Amino acid sequence: MIKPLSQWSPIALNTLNWVVMFGSVALCALALPLRLPGMELTGIGPNWLLIWVVAWSIKRTALQAVWAGIALGFIQDGLTAPYPTHALGLALVGFLTARLQKQRYLEEDFISVALIVFGMAVIAETIMALQFSLLNSPSAPPLAEIWLHHQQAALSSAILSSLWAPAVYYPLNLWWERLNWLEQQS
Repeated sequence: MIKPLSQWSPIALNTLNWVVMFGSVALCALALPLRLPGMELTGIGPNWLLIWVVAWSIKRTALQAVWAGIALGFIQDGLTAPYPTHALGLALVGFLTARLQKQRYLEEDFISVALIVFGMAVIAETIMALQFSLLNSPSAPPLAEIWLHHQQAALSSAILSSLWAPAVYYPLNLWWERLNWLEQQS
């Protein structure tokens, strides 16, 4: 029989929190190439790792959010291609999300999180397009083609990521709130 979480030791709760964090990141990373019906728009799917960075950054410091963005960006680079890097965009997303919530411009609910994810997806895709533009390779596509594709990719990614954001945000936020409550009780 498993004891209720309130009876777990702080070390066991901390370990479980790490398992939840790494497990959720792994699920998000595995979901990146997944293209089920309703999860694709013009060949683009939701950016699950961006959604995770936003969910993490809402209640963290800017430094913690930047480090999470860099780490998840490197994971995404490992799954795709190392250049252009996703770490820059996700680090900026983490920083901006943490700063946005510290200023309390938006309340924390599903609509606000979806709006934040929408905006941050556009920012992350713009960072990618800027990196592609700076690529001085003879095989690089022309700038007009890069920016035309950027518009389509940014809008598709932003729409899908914001629609799927609650699927990642809600369980993680619920877990972190429960963990915070347990820490306050002890």
